[in-house]
Amino acid sequence: MSSTSIDDLLAFEEEPARADPQSRGGRARLVLRSLAIAAALVAVLVAGLRAVGLQVSLPVLIAGVFAVLAVRRVTGLLAPPPPPPPGGRMARGEEDGSYNWGARDALRTAVNRWEWPLDWSTTRPERFTGVVLPRIAELADERMRLKHGVTRESDPARARVLLGERLWTFLESPPRRPPSPRDLAVIVAELEKI
Repeated sequence: MSSTSIDDLLAFEEEPARADPQSRGGRARLVLRSLAIAAALVAVLVAGLRAVGLQVSLPVLIAGVFAVLAVRRVTGLLAPPPPPPPGGRMARGEEDGSYNWGARDALRTAVNRWEWPLDWSTTRPERFTGVVLPRIAELADERMRLKHGVTRESDPARARVLLGERLWTFLESPPRRPPSPRDLAVIVAELEKI
């Protein structure tokens, strides 16, 4: 057994701050890099302009390249910070416990995956048999596979016993019209019992 205490495990030692990559090389590295980029751009522009048959004064071309690089640098420094990554939460103190339905999160996405096809199926019954019913069948097969090691395809007799007559009939011979919300709730409850 180890003699490490809980205090040793929970101790927090702050890591030393990393040096900024620009501070290591200093301004000289930044200036040399900018000059190399400017020289390369001027060389490419001179070669391109000569290939097309145009002639531009070299000092004007160099000044133009430096102006473009300066504007690029200034706009890069003035740009707003990038938005936080999606799915990340910013702690804002104690929450009131209500759900923010306008936010984009995994719960809302999961609800929408079921809400939209169910809503579509009220106006177009074929959407229910083409979209929602296969998803319910996949859920039933997956639950039986995980808990009992069978699917409707691998062992139909055992799957029929596990599903129950109502759920089996619902999955094997789909209704002509979508079930009512009450019937669908009963089917989901039977599905959860598997």
